[in-house]
Amino acid sequence: MAIQTGDKLPEAKFRVMTAEGPQVKTTDDIFKGKKVALFAVPGAYTGTCHKMHLPSIFLNAYAMKDKGVDSIAIVSVNDAFVMNAWKRDTDQRDEAIFLADGNAEFAKAIGMELDASANGLGIRSKRYSMLVEDGVVKKLNLEAMPGKVEVSGGDTLLGQL
Repeated sequence: MAIQTGDKLPEAKFRVMTAEGPQVKTTDDIFKGKKVALFAVPGAYTGTCHKMHLPSIFLNAYAMKDKGVDSIAIVSVNDAFVMNAWKRDTDQRDEAIFLADGNAEFAKAIGMELDASANGLGIRSKRYSMLVEDGVVKKLNLEAMPGKVEVSGGDTLLGQL
């Protein structure tokens, strides 16, 4: 069953690239005691994710933080090396943490996995945005179609703050 507004995020692990290499970060590390704008995309560098979703996040990053968001997190079913390269290529002002959910464990744990095997992408994450406060989902914006950014972009979440 998919996670819903009011639910607490389950314990999960992500990989994040650091100067020492990939490090494990838990949901507590990312969300405990914080207000986090979480954006999930099916894949780094893919057309819609790269050209539409990420720009909507970064165009609204300062405004989201001005409205009380402590951090912005972007999660995708990719490895930490790909996510690090994607951060390097897109996050020029170091505004977000890029979380690698390489085995789709987080996506599956919250019921947001997407079978993109027909397109050669395997199991991925559905496209959504969430406002998470101290590990609890306060807002959830799930896209009906993974190739669209109609309700999951930074502008929509900003309007909900």
